[in-house]
Amino acid sequence: MELDAESPVGRHIMAALVGSAGSGMTTLVEAVLHRAGAIARPGTIAAGTTVGDYQPEEVARGTTLTTGLTFLEWDSDDGEHYELTLADTPGHPDFVGGVDAALSACDLAIVVVSAVAGVTAGTHAAWAAADAAGVPRIVMVTCADRPQADFHRVLDELREAFGSRLWPIELPIGTEEEFRAVVDVLGERALVQGPAGKRSVEPLPTDLAAESHSLHDDVTEEVVSHDDTLLEAYLDGNEPSLDDLQRRFAQEIAAGEAVPVVVASGVTETGVDRFIDVLCLLAPALATRDAAIVTDDGTEVAVARDRHGEALVHAFDVVADQFLGQITMLRVLSGTIRPGDRLHNATTGAEERFGGLFRLRGAQRLPCDELRAGDVGGAAKLVGTPAGSLLWSRPSGHARPRPLPHHPPVYSVALDPVTQSDTEKLSTALARAVAEDHTLSVEHTGGRTIARGLGETHIEILVDRLKRVFGVNVTTAPAPVAFRETIKREAKAEGRLKKQSGGHGQFAVVQLIVSPLGPGGGFEFVDSVVGGAVPRQYIPAVEKGVRDALERGGPSGHPVVDVRVELVDGKSHSVDSSDMAFRTAGSMAVHEALAAAGTVVLEPVSAVTVTVPQAYQGAVMNDLSGRRGRVHDTRMTDSGDAVVVATAPEVELQRYALDLRSLTQGYGQVTITPDHYEVAPTPTHA
Repeated sequence: MELDAESPVGRHIMAALVGSAGSGMTTLVEAVLHRAGAIARPGTIAAGTTVGDYQPEEVARGTTLTTGLTFLEWDSDDGEHYELTLADTPGHPDFVGGVDAALSACDLAIVVVSAVAGVTAGTHAAWAAADAAGVPRIVMVTCADRPQADFHRVLDELREAFGSRLWPIELPIGTEEEFRAVVDVLGERALVQGPAGKRSVEPLPTDLAAESHSLHDDVTEEVVSHDDTLLEAYLDGNEPSLDDLQRRFAQEIAAGEAVPVVVASGVTETGVDRFIDVLCLLAPALATRDAAIVTDDGTEVAVARDRHGEALVHAFDVVADQFLGQITMLRVLSGTIRPGDRLHNATTGAEERFGGLFRLRGAQRLPCDELRAGDVGGAAKLVGTPAGSLLWSRPSGHARPRPLPHHPPVYSVALDPVTQSDTEKLSTALARAVAEDHTLSVEHTGGRTIARGLGETHIEILVDRLKRVFGVNVTTAPAPVAFRETIKREAKAEGRLKKQSGGHGQFAVVQLIVSPLGPGGGFEFVDSVVGGAVPRQYIPAVEKGVRDALERGGPSGHPVVDVRVELVDGKSHSVDSSDMAFRTAGSMAVHEALAAAGTVVLEPVSAVTVTVPQAYQGAVMNDLSGRRGRVHDTRMTDSGDAVVVATAPEVELQRYALDLRSLTQGYGQVTITPDHYEVAPTPTHA
């Protein structure tokens, strides 16, 4: 791809840092910003002064909860000027929605792994997310300066977990607190961090020379095997030059055929300069990858990164700001946009005007005159543009980005507004929260507002942000379990209404037979009246009264289901009968029948599918058994994980997702979906 000298296309890269909480992603971003001269002093998580974690909820908890964008510029050793946007994503599993959003827009995933903790459940989740997004990746081994850090152990774990396409292109010089430099395997040289932060090039240390040469040969053979010209020269005894080697290896990385492994310390900043150089070396190869959008008929269309093309912008994430309202994070896929431009939202149909454009560096907004194809930035107050939509210069038409992975909610609470003012504002605030986060859902049932998410922390942060950003105070309670009742046996009952209070009275008599239906039978109303005992015009009113009574609940207070109600007889009055009278009589008759026959309480039962490493299969099955669960099937995946398929009462699963994480050290994945109702044991959990 030929690059216009004036164009930043191929000189801007967006990379998403993904991995476990505590792996060092935020500290690494601080080090990159410091090395690039974007900040005078790196912040720390403990002090709450990092650029990326600026939200009060993040500062209070000392962890990343929302995706933070960080823009910086870098002049490489070869004199080229690059622009980078790093997306520091959450490592907590409750906030995987932010990871998905960042990966949907980025060029590259940087899988961050601690040299101390090694490959964890969070590493596997990050790798799987990058796979789902179809983005190339590199692995950064951080914390190499810490006690018990072991690069080679972690490298073995990575290869065991993710296969042989991982290629270490750096080695640490010095271990633990003595980590002071890195070996550049491709260049066969040592890059030493000096006391003043300057980097110098030195010969390879004697104790690492053999390993470095061996790795260099392995990478070289891998590279030339994919390039006929280089392979022919190599077989003739001519090794590729460093530039050719780096260029071809970058192409393999961009194509997902190779994953390089690098090493650094975010605290001492050793290896950070080299890390930024590696990102810049990849930029031209990554720029050749087309974006993809989905048209109205489901066709996927490739979009070339052309700054002269028609404007096409991906709004990949949204964050609510208590001062600016809504900040939308943008990736320009094609064309150039400027303040004042108007674009059509191809996903929602809204018309939007860009009042201003800016780069994002944490909480900072750096104004800019334009964003070109490949650039990443932000805009405020695009109220018709939720996360996961497209804007374009066409006046009409429909298109959307590729759909994000679906993460069904596994934890629910009821939200109760504190004041009447909170009640009035709650629906609007929740709608904005859901527009930000596709893993949140809200429903209204039984007069309560139910929020559903991916875990306890997910909902806690929602409640905190409702108060801070939207000014809505709520309390939380366990989500109510949707118990139901059904009648035990057939019963005949009469509903009689006779009132006279001046003027027209109220008169209606109905006789009903109420009987049980089989499980899942729902509701059946049968009109068996003969001879006009109940006039035809009042039959619908009787049915409405019956439905009213069933919805209000039986003797235990739960809605009644799986019943057949037959209207068999009744009486009317030519003057005093009315729809309301027969509706009331129908309701009275149902209540009498339920009281006479008695009811049984039904509890909802959910289908549960758990995927875990095989070592945890027995523990998961025992735990489900303790929750009155029944295992229906077990199988193995191609990757060797165990899948347990079961059913269990919903009341036993309210905290199951949280308990499963603890039971399986974070490796367990679960989906929970409503399945059917069964008779609840006595005494009930009602």
